[in-house]
Amino acid sequence: MGDAFGDEVPFETTYQQGPVIRRGQMVPDATSSGRLIDASGDADWLHMDPWRVLRIQAEFVDGFGALAEVGPAVSCFGSARTERHDPMYRAARHVGRGIARRGIATITGGGGGIMEAVNRGAAEEGGTSVGLGIELPHEQGINRWVNLGMTFRYFFVRKTMFVKYSQGSVIFPGGFGTLDEVFELVTLIQTQKVELAPVVFFGSGYWEGLLGWVRGTVLAEGNVSPEDLDLLRVTDDVDEAVELACSRCGA
Repeated sequence: MGDAFGDEVPFETTYQQGPVIRRGQMVPDATSSGRLIDASGDADWLHMDPWRVLRIQAEFVDGFGALAEVGPAVSCFGSARTERHDPMYRAARHVGRGIARRGIATITGGGGGIMEAVNRGAAEEGGTSVGLGIELPHEQGINRWVNLGMTFRYFFVRKTMFVKYSQGSVIFPGGFGTLDEVFELVTLIQTQKVELAPVVFFGSGYWEGLLGWVRGTVLAEGNVSPEDLDLLRVTDDVDEAVELACSRCGA
């Protein structure tokens, strides 16, 4: 029985562009090498996805290079909007000091508020005070208490640095950004994508509503296991927060 569709060749030309095969109307007008050395073209390629991949790769390389020798570290998360007269700012500053006294690096998002407070405490004790900033429309940049800083374009690269280089975390009161970071962190630990690390919520009055909902609704509905909640600790004591967060740092 013959081929009902005949022996027609759908595309006359096959163009191999690295690992990509292009045929028909997808064949480019110029080669990759030709475009590379052509100075007359426009700059639209700077905003294309393949170029973004290289930028992402570069951010990973820069981040790994900057943080590879930081040593044991604790990541601290919290709101950039916390004022300096706020008791939570003072608590975060004491946590930064306590971590530094143990010879452990402190990693924050590098901004103001809670992040500034933690970096400030660490720097005042002569510790390694790391700030991993993010490019945002209204971001004020890295706070002045950071002694090792980097600003990222992409949130997911920045999050990788937090997780890869810290052995514990302290979660201070914060907004959507803080919630995003803590839930992703807990998910990675729960699914064993990263090693078990303590997650310490500081400020029971702030967090009890969220954690009560997790226990009373999410757990009750069977959407998490009881052992998943063992990942989460809550405290109002600065020294206990430092003790718990640093418990797996080996310092």
